[in-house]
Amino acid sequence: MPKTLSFRRGFSSVLFWSIISAAFIGPGTVATAAQAGASFQLQLAWALVFSIVATIILQEAAARITLASGKSLGAIVASQYPGAAGKRIRWALFLAVAFGCAAYQAGNLLGAVSGLGLAFPAPAPLLLLPIGAVSAWLLWQGSAQKITRLLAVVVAVMGVAFIGTAILQKDYGLVQVAREAFQVNIPEGGSLLVIGLIGTTIVPYNLFLASGISQGQSLPEMRWGISLAIIIGGIISIAILIAGTQVEGAFSFEALAGAVEQKLGTNTGLLVAFGLFAAGLSSAVTAPFAAAVTARSLLGDDGGDWAPRARNFRFVWATIMGIGLLFGMLNVKPIPAIILAQAINGVLLPLVVAFLILAVNDRRLLPPEYVNKTWQNLPALLIFAITCFLGINNLWKAAAATFPAWVGEPNLIANLIASLGIALAIGGKVYSPGR
Repeated sequence: MPKTLSFRRGFSSVLFWSIISAAFIGPGTVATAAQAGASFQLQLAWALVFSIVATIILQEAAARITLASGKSLGAIVASQYPGAAGKRIRWALFLAVAFGCAAYQAGNLLGAVSGLGLAFPAPAPLLLLPIGAVSAWLLWQGSAQKITRLLAVVVAVMGVAFIGTAILQKDYGLVQVAREAFQVNIPEGGSLLVIGLIGTTIVPYNLFLASGISQGQSLPEMRWGISLAIIIGGIISIAILIAGTQVEGAFSFEALAGAVEQKLGTNTGLLVAFGLFAAGLSSAVTAPFAAAVTARSLLGDDGGDWAPRARNFRFVWATIMGIGLLFGMLNVKPIPAIILAQAINGVLLPLVVAFLILAVNDRRLLPPEYVNKTWQNLPALLIFAITCFLGINNLWKAAAATFPAWVGEPNLIANLIASLGIALAIGGKVYSPGR
């Protein structure tokens, strides 16, 4: 393992891991972050800072497991749970991830259409089909290297657009942004947006994606690439929040572009348009790709019918893409499906994080130098407690939306106590004899 990392290899690694930034900055993140800025100015910037730190910690652990063991996260699940029962567990995990990807894919495509439509007004179907065709062409290449490098360009365009918008505004200087970003504060009515900001950044399928594509890198390359790529993604997310502070009144993408153009000058609304388009396009590629990588990880292997250009791999991403295009062509916003997907992902994320913590502390699986140290376990367990809290709240919200007459508002104190208790139980298992 090299002790130093050359600039060329480090830069190449950042380009490679930009797929993670492309995955979590989609139209949902743009809408949530911009709405947070419109509603509360910079008061919720800290939630994005926390989300970025948590994402780095979890993605690094998922990739480190694969580099140390030679197995993807899904393959480790398969080895831990063999037999018929284990197969059902793997299928349940895959279907949960695939359902979430499919439910959000229409939003990704329609978000790209919305961005393009702000700059070039045209009927949605005329814009949707070319975007779907470009996304499918990228996926058809079947090369993680090609996909990630092309997405790096898209992320760069998105970054220039939103960071440019943030720099042009004169309401907040860099010092004030930095100060607000480290002040934890949940204003009245802001709790749902905090949950949304965290939930749109830390997503379970990204952990399978990081594990599934990390083979072949050295540990320093992986850590440098993941950390810097996610930090760049976090800066873009904060820039989106700052752009949202320009909106007065009800939030919409049109209102965001109009407010930016009114306050910052003619044609500056095009920055929002192209940023939204880039966010939608990048997520429209990564959601199907992540579903296929997760399927290969949980259900197949690295060769045969699950190779990136093979039948099964292409069938998975094509199915996710087809569902998104169908909903997009019908101009249907699958709200019930998205509510259900949020509930499923809310349950799935803490389960995957718990398994990740246990796996990265397993000395039977990993060499000693790859096992988590105590200073790594403490923040990981805190992240687990928070994701567990969010998961319980998402389940509660989904139940309240489905059965409003029977289910009331979430009890935040009870949920917090339950989440901390489960986190302590996971911590006890980590340090139990035999591990």
